[in-house]
Amino acid sequence: MPALSPATPPIALTIAGFDPTSGAGVSADLKTFAANHCYGVAAITALTVQNTRATRRYEAVAAGVLAEQLDFLLADITPAAVKIGMLANADIVAVAAAALRPLSAAMVLDPVLRASSGAELLDKAGRKALLRELLPLATVLTPNLDEAAILTGRPVTNEAQMADAARALRDQGARAVVVTGGHLERPVDILVSDGAPIPIGGDRVRTVHTHGTGCTFSAAVAANLAQGKALTDAVVQAKAYVCAALRAAYPVGGGIGPLHHLFRLQEPLRPKNIDPAPIPEYTTR
Repeated sequence: MPALSPATPPIALTIAGFDPTSGAGVSADLKTFAANHCYGVAAITALTVQNTRATRRYEAVAAGVLAEQLDFLLADITPAAVKIGMLANADIVAVAAAALRPLSAAMVLDPVLRASSGAELLDKAGRKALLRELLPLATVLTPNLDEAAILTGRPVTNEAQMADAARALRDQGARAVVVTGGHLERPVDILVSDGAPIPIGGDRVRTVHTHGTGCTFSAAVAANLAQGKALTDAVVQAKAYVCAALRAAYPVGGGIGPLHHLFRLQEPLRPKNIDPAPIPEYTTR
């Protein structure tokens, strides 16, 4: 009797840039998908020149190349969820939107506008195109405080303003919005969907290694949606995963290192009798 093949897990697609440190972008998304019980596939929008200390520059992939990547991939594989990250420019936004419109997949749009070092990762024309073409396709939009402020043109510095910004972005077309508040004194995210705003609290994690938290959170939400979880559950469980990955993070490079996306695989290898050295307190984003 022939051996039975294992069942294929849900497939999640990431459309994003490549980060050589693997803390953010497609490589972080693929690790996050795997850690959250999905098989990940990817289309690359840009190549970045960065390390753990800074982002120097990026080179956008030609729009025609991205279109060919997506057309050929989607002719063969149907994702249950899509995470959309760095898009670089309006032409790439248009290509992504055209490829995604026919799909019935859950779509998580992480509006990557600039690197934590301040480098711009989506030009002004691209921001307008994102709101016009991709926002209406989004199952959920996941901006941080700065991204929400840029997209709405209003200050976003507290929970009330987070809820207002989320409602404004939902009114522009997204079915739901999560504004993440890792920079707040009390790290809380605000989810706005059909009803009243839902605050989602979390612990402040004491680590300097926070590179890629936004990418990781949105990829985890996508993985959870790919498995058929309800939106609120998907968001809550994604935040719990990010917090655990932050707690398990270790130094990589000389700057702000990445989360430990695959901590569950290596937990048995961690020494049980050694306490980690005390480190400064940082927010989770």
